[in-house]
Amino acid sequence: MTRSKHSKKEIEKVLRYAEALGWTIKARNGCGHAWGTLLCPDNSAECRCGEFCMTSIWSTPKNPDTHAQQLRRVVDHCSVRKMREAAAMLGPAPQDQE
Repeated sequence: MTRSKHSKKEIEKVLRYAEALGWTIKARNGCGHAWGTLLCPDNSAECRCGEFCMTSIWSTPKNPDTHAQQLRRVVDHCSVRKMREAAAMLGPAPQDQE
């Protein structure tokens, strides 16, 4: 099922970026000011000091640019994602040679 498009283009751009990295967007209908929730694909205890990567997506933020930057920061600073990228940069572990 496809999600509805966010009304603010700045936020929609970040949501597409997050989805491309495997993040899930959970719609929230009738839940105050929140348009939805952004959820980390790892949902790991190591991620963000045990607070799991998740954040609310506001439906009508006062400043859409700032809110989009905040959402992008959550995605980019995901602890598990950083560990995965660092491991990829180091390459595979060397094999024991006998």
